[in-house]
Amino acid sequence: MESNRKTKFGMLELALVVFFMSSSASEILPKAQNVAWSSVNFKSMLTWSPKPTNYSYTVEFSELGQDRERTPHCIRTMEPECDLTAELKNLKAYYSADILSEPMRGVSSDLIEFPHVRSEKFSPYYDTAIGRPEFKIEVSSDKRKMTLHVTDVPTALFNEDNKRLNIRDVFGDNLQYKVTYRKAKSTGKKEKISKSSIIELTDLDQGVSYCFYVQAFLPFRVLDKQHGEISSYQCSPEDNTSIFEEYGMGVIAGAIFIIILAITTIIIVIVMCCRRRKRAKNTGKEGLALKGV
Repeated sequence: MESNRKTKFGMLELALVVFFMSSSASEILPKAQNVAWSSVNFKSMLTWSPKPTNYSYTVEFSELGQDRERTPHCIRTMEPECDLTAELKNLKAYYSADILSEPMRGVSSDLIEFPHVRSEKFSPYYDTAIGRPEFKIEVSSDKRKMTLHVTDVPTALFNEDNKRLNIRDVFGDNLQYKVTYRKAKSTGKKEKISKSSIIELTDLDQGVSYCFYVQAFLPFRVLDKQHGEISSYQCSPEDNTSIFEEYGMGVIAGAIFIIILAITTIIIVIVMCCRRRKRAKNTGKEGLALKGV
């Protein structure tokens, strides 16, 4: 009987010690806050706050349902972020991560479990944001067709030969582009979806300037993650620009004034020359008349 009491008392003491240590750890080592994934063009970062002072953070991550892993540069780190780009090898998988608050490097601890916070799930393939593409405009010789040559956005990923991959290498045929365009002097817009990075537009008025922007389009994703960043706005040249649009009314008015001034000056000079000749001729006739007398 006495032995059972001692055993129970010992277990109670142990439970109190563990509880006390856990409570102390929570007070001394604050939990991470604002844990979030940030990923653009497959550069995938895990971020949180605050920046530690007298403690550190360790990141543990895994595919959902798999064993947890650590990466060396995110063990007892003093930075509130962890670059996991190279660690998330299965791009289509979903991952979660825990951020543990731990003592700084070189500082020992008797704690069994450290305060930690779990992230939301994240998949590079389905969640990374796609940056703005670049493109060039080619106008056909007959001015009836325009072709947009889109450059696939490079990613932060590399293949086994250390060659940088672009988004076409990763998404393949799942990558599409959405082109939004309009006449340069109109507000009405049209859209075209293309599975190719070379986009031909034939429903255009001949010789008219059109303006375009392009963005990656991933229809297999949830609605708010289907579109990439919008490209810069570009317009094609216009062939039938009138002289008034080309130079402006001010320049044209100035040119007309100069022309009128020049014509007026010429007329005045011609009139003056004619009068002088007439006067000289009359003067000559008067001299001849006097000699005759």
